[in-house]
Amino acid sequence: MHRRELLTLLQRHRSPFMEEAAHVRQTIAFVQEHENCFDCDLWPGHVTGSAWVVSPDRERALLLHHRKHDQWFQPGGHADGDADILRVALRETSEETGLDACHIRLVDSALFDVDVHTIPASPRGPRHEHYDMRFLVEMEDDLLIPGNDESHQVLWVPLAQVSRFNNNRSTFRMVEKTRRMRQRRTHQPAPAPDHRHLGF
Repeated sequence: MHRRELLTLLQRHRSPFMEEAAHVRQTIAFVQEHENCFDCDLWPGHVTGSAWVVSPDRERALLLHHRKHDQWFQPGGHADGDADILRVALRETSEETGLDACHIRLVDSALFDVDVHTIPASPRGPRHEHYDMRFLVEMEDDLLIPGNDESHQVLWVPLAQVSRFNNNRSTFRMVEKTRRMRQRRTHQPAPAPDHRHLGF
């Protein structure tokens, strides 16, 4: 994926949330302005990749308690110069859950959510922005998830309880999108039975 491909993903993304639509416009301008937008040492900000991991029934989401930030988040991280932000998101999901990539199913290669948030100054660098590209990923929720040394804990959380762990507006958006997706699946008419397999 080249920077142009990220711009295409952003330009195709539509959101019912006004603040996310603003994040998309802000990110497009940033990516157009900075050829090295995937470089984690670009201190005005940089593009990051993450995954919103849901159970197959869309009832639960996977959250990790990150040691560095002492907060619950979805898997994700720096691109480290990799312009394929989808690959970044999937790689980070595998690394942070400790699971082989074969257990991680990409639901859609289109963007699921776009968020811009501020990272405070730290010994690593000054205050800057993360332009986070989120993709929807599915994983069996009965797997043993070992995690890695970046997280205190990895937990499947029912959608209705996610706000107890992370009440950020961007997390609310992803929960709400998942709820709407689940409702659409629930209200779809059941397929007609195929009598050829029933001996008729």
